[in-house]
Amino acid sequence: MPEWIEIIWRTLLVVSILFLLTKILGKRQLGELSYFEYITGITIGSIAAYVSLELNTAWYYGILAMVVWTAVVFGLEFLTLKSKIARDIIEGKGVILIKDGKILEDNLTKLHLTADDLLEELRGKNAFSVADVEFAVLDANGEFNILLKKENQPLTAQHLGIKSAPEQEPQTVIMDGNIMDEPLATIGLNRNWLHTELNKIGVSIENVFLGQVDSYGQLFVDCFDDKLKIPQPQQKAQLLAILKKCEADIEMFGLRSKDTKAKKMYEDCSEQLQAVISSVRPILSR
Repeated sequence: MPEWIEIIWRTLLVVSILFLLTKILGKRQLGELSYFEYITGITIGSIAAYVSLELNTAWYYGILAMVVWTAVVFGLEFLTLKSKIARDIIEGKGVILIKDGKILEDNLTKLHLTADDLLEELRGKNAFSVADVEFAVLDANGEFNILLKKENQPLTAQHLGIKSAPEQEPQTVIMDGNIMDEPLATIGLNRNWLHTELNKIGVSIENVFLGQVDSYGQLFVDCFDDKLKIPQPQQKAQLLAILKKCEADIEMFGLRSKDTKAKKMYEDCSEQLQAVISSVRPILSR
């Protein structure tokens, strides 16, 4: 057999086995790999290259070595699931760098980090002053995470005492000009509704690259023609405007009424509608 043919079939074999072994081990992003998993990836890759190009060595020895490495990693992963001690040894532990607003210099020294390194990591988390940080940790996967002090945390609906409605994930109903029936059915809509919404904005289904429906039933589309200007959904804004107009009309009726009881009724209704508008405004203003 010519050497170039043997290299081709060996390479295809190695790629197939690598794919299979990777599927067995599962998916992890590069930043989430432990030290041992990182070393294993390099080693298995080196063995794979060796099997592909070293024609004087039996190919199945390299495959056996790859399988053994994978089995070891799989066994260690199972061990880390069952034992906290093993997990700390194999994957490592997070190191606290800032606690209660104080920098822990000894931990910085253990990690061979300087004050400049710490400030750089903080800037990467949009924290430009150490005084703004309550807690900072360098996790075992190398990810740097911080907790800002209470007064520096972003304002949320919970801080304001506002109850927000649950929000579902958007459903992709059009992709590459094709209607996706299953997502449409998931949110209780159909093709007739979709065509009606597209007619409102003057877009044909063939020109839609991507279409999504949010949890409020609003359709967002992105067209193949980037120069085409598409009007933004106005249903929520229109509903808010209608509520405001109703409240203004009720208040006007109360001002014009000469009857004391009727005036009091209109004032009560106006206050109730104002409360309704205040509660739904965060939703309708998105």
